[in-house]
Amino acid sequence: MTHDKAIVTCALTGVLTNPKQHPVPVTPEELARAARQARDAGASVVHVHFRRQEPGMGFLPSWEPEVAVAVREAIRAECPDLIFNMTTGVVGEDISGPVACLRAIKPEIAACNAGSLNYLKAKSDGTWAWPPMVFDNPVEKVKAFLDVMAECGTAPEFECFDLGIVRSVGLYVDVGLAKHPHYNFVTGVASGMPTDPDLLPFLLKYIRPGSRWEVTAIGREEIWAIHRRAAELGGDLRTGLEDTFYLPDGSRADSNGRLIEALVASAREVGREIASPAEARQRMHLAA
Repeated sequence: MTHDKAIVTCALTGVLTNPKQHPVPVTPEELARAARQARDAGASVVHVHFRRQEPGMGFLPSWEPEVAVAVREAIRAECPDLIFNMTTGVVGEDISGPVACLRAIKPEIAACNAGSLNYLKAKSDGTWAWPPMVFDNPVEKVKAFLDVMAECGTAPEFECFDLGIVRSVGLYVDVGLAKHPHYNFVTGVASGMPTDPDLLPFLLKYIRPGSRWEVTAIGREEIWAIHRRAAELGGDLRTGLEDTFYLPDGSRADSNGRLIEALVASAREVGREIASPAEARQRMHLAA
């Protein structure tokens, strides 16, 4: 067990969740309130997706720089000490939208999806939950994002959906694309890594020594076991309404704050304290 303080991230809203069905924040004001709840519960980082702001369209993503700026400014006004982590995930070759947003707001951290995945899910009736698709992240696309992140002074967080992608991040270091990788093990996608606590020690064998790492656990109440194991093994921690709607007891979470409270409580049960935003910046080598 490590006694290093855990950095807690709140993933506020995700890419497509319908706010008419789930309590996800969409407007800059809603995102700022959610960020404050997460901050008060112990989060130092907010991972942010931008949504369309037209009435009735908040379930769709937005890559308008004006929306990104409005969200950043609202969160900064509410919680000036929080670390801002921006999504960049898009399917296809056209990355002009996330690049425009990166350049508009220059976030401290941005997600960098580090490899491709067949993104699949099957329903109980034996049909696909959605048409089989490839979340394509070839090396040239990864490099293009990393180049813009370097230009903006943004630290990449490498999203890893399987072991091969974890190992690819090490190859990015070998060829000079990355220096000090921060790994995010994404678990719970049906065609990717499972939310299995026993998987974590194995994955840790394949990261670069000294690297920070965390777990994104997608699912229902079964995800809390892997959060606890991540805390035991010294990882950083993340949850939020992007990843789950369920608390450890199986009840539905009505806010990001409730999920962060549960994550912090789980970490403290295994002896981990929680880093403040200032401490998180120092540990992640970010500017004050």
